[in-house]
Amino acid sequence: MTLLEQLNWRYATKKMDPAKSVPQEKVDQIVEAIRLTPTSSGLQPYELLVITNKDIKEKIQALAWGQSQVVDCSHLIVFAAWDDYTAERINGSFDYTIAERGVGTNERTEAYRKNMLANYPPRGPDVNFVHTAKQTYIALGIAMVAAAELGVDATPMEGFDPDALDALLGLRAKGLRSVTILPLGYRDAANDWLLPLKKVRRSRENFVTEIK
Repeated sequence: MTLLEQLNWRYATKKMDPAKSVPQEKVDQIVEAIRLTPTSSGLQPYELLVITNKDIKEKIQALAWGQSQVVDCSHLIVFAAWDDYTAERINGSFDYTIAERGVGTNERTEAYRKNMLANYPPRGPDVNFVHTAKQTYIALGIAMVAAAELGVDATPMEGFDPDALDALLGLRAKGLRSVTILPLGYRDAANDWLLPLKKVRRSRENFVTEIK
């Protein structure tokens, strides 16, 4: 299928088949697509948790208003954003990039680093978490496109108690906060009420303004 055909095929699956498991190689490709997602200044200010443990998924379901996808999915991805931009995190990102590229430091890179150190940490964790959380949504979108390309169903979800999920997974101790979760699996075609309904989006005329 073409990309547009794949995007028309995908939908926010409401009922997944717990008997079907996504092959690990497809999960790895989706995770790699997330890893390659562009982020502001290349900081990648979030981490992933990929959960297959049945007991953990059941505990998360209780925090997600009982939504069945959480336990019926094959793999549950949790997007956890940095709780703040710190000097340690900024320096760590810059140092890693410089080492990986093997080019050493230069005036432009160091000026960029100093600018970020001077402006990001002082904004405080409340402002900074809003920014890091926004970055996870770029990755979430790419994850859904990657899943569709591989014929894997995915359901983006904000419907859960983030504070409780953070406590369950010990995220705050790692300087992380949960933002979204993404169950991966295969649709239960016979029992998903949403599947037979037409995909509805606003018309192009009511959605796009062209400025020429």
